[in-house]
Amino acid sequence: MTIVRLLHVDYPPEKADEAARRWKEMCGPLIRRQPGCLAERLLRGQDVPHEFVSYSEWDGEDSIRRYLESGAYHQIREHHRSMGGGHVTVRLYVEA
Repeated sequence: MTIVRLLHVDYPPEKADEAARRWKEMCGPLIRRQPGCLAERLLRGQDVPHEFVSYSEWDGEDSIRRYLESGAYHQIREHHRSMGGGHVTVRLYVEA
């Protein structure tokens, strides 16, 4: 069963462009290379351009769990912290 993982985050408005660039250059490719990741993309708020959603599809919870234990996950967390990222909300979804 495919699981969609949505991560909601915001950055200071003055760092939003750099955060988006760094995500696309570093974080997105790291996520896409993880075993079990089927797709990943970054969405940016149209009305609130410093708010982002990382959308990823996974082949199951075990793959997500392995990702959360990986060095890639810790690199991405460090990116978030270094950019002054705010509160992160993560939700998992399956087809109804």
